[in-house]
Amino acid sequence: MKHASDTHDGRLELSRDGLPAWLDPVAHVVETVEPRQLSRFLPPADGAGRQSAVLILFGEGRSGPELLLMERASSLRSHAGQPAFPGGALDPEDGDPQGDGPLRAALREAEEETGLDPAGVQLFGVLPRLYIPVSGFVVTPVLGWWREPSPVGVVDPKETARVFTVPLADLTDPANRATAVHPRGHEGPAFLVESALVWGFTAGIIDRLLHLAGWERPWDRGKHVPLDWSA
Repeated sequence: MKHASDTHDGRLELSRDGLPAWLDPVAHVVETVEPRQLSRFLPPADGAGRQSAVLILFGEGRSGPELLLMERASSLRSHAGQPAFPGGALDPEDGDPQGDGPLRAALREAEEETGLDPAGVQLFGVLPRLYIPVSGFVVTPVLGWWREPSPVGVVDPKETARVFTVPLADLTDPANRATAVHPRGHEGPAFLVESALVWGFTAGIIDRLLHLAGWERPWDRGKHVPLDWSA
């Protein structure tokens, strides 16, 4: 699997060469962010948790800057029907979880789930590892620039219901923002975009990136959207 971040010896590396200027605030976040600024759920100190990675892929669409998302199949045991970043657990062939393993996993999973061509993806940053208590995953968010966009779509209907992009302008629009209320009482940021309700871990990361990059616009946090299922 060849892609824009390959080195001559086959290792993956991060590169900011040629990034569009509008991504500068995100690149700055990568340099300065502390784990607690992203989530209160951090990896267990004892090393427990399954290592995984997600690809936060920024592109340039007809409506301007955008993010790639997918909706998980409703038949899945975990996070069924949820919009999410492409990603999943590290496989042995991905390599060292402390090295470029998360980068490889993020690209591999994105290719398997959306059909994108990794050759057109330039990886430019990695955020601190976070933890999802409900699933026990330790997640490394990997940031990429879709330098050479390729067609995407559902590869395996058993895993993915649909693949779509969301303009950043829609994500920052206060009319599309709300607070999701879980049946157990938990609350968190949510986005109503592209006929989807983005919530949970994915919405939390988007919310923090918009805030830390200076793109967030004031929105009504008292606008509540109840979730009709538990996850």
